[in-house]
Amino acid sequence: MKKAKIYKPSKTAMQSGLKKFDKWVLEFISNDPTINPLMGWESSNDTYSEVKMEFTNKNLAIEYAKKNKIEYELIEPQERKVTKKSYSDNFIK
Repeated sequence: MKKAKIYKPSKTAMQSGLKKFDKWVLEFISNDPTINPLMGWESSNDTYSEVKMEFTNKNLAIEYAKKNKIEYELIEPQERKVTKKSYSDNFIK
């Protein structure tokens, strides 16, 4: 049957805000990636590998996968670790 991964995308290094990163993504995993003989690019005959679905929360994505009998792997996001920095710390230590 189809396999998918459910994850919350992380922001790229070029972005400082977190506006577009509140959605959860269900993305199908391709089983047979092949190399295109003409261009040398990776391709697949599986059209599910092109599908990415966005959900507002994790529970909706899991519910959708269960309802449609999709095997899924849940990847929890890592929490941001914020350390407070102060200019005066350069001179105290």
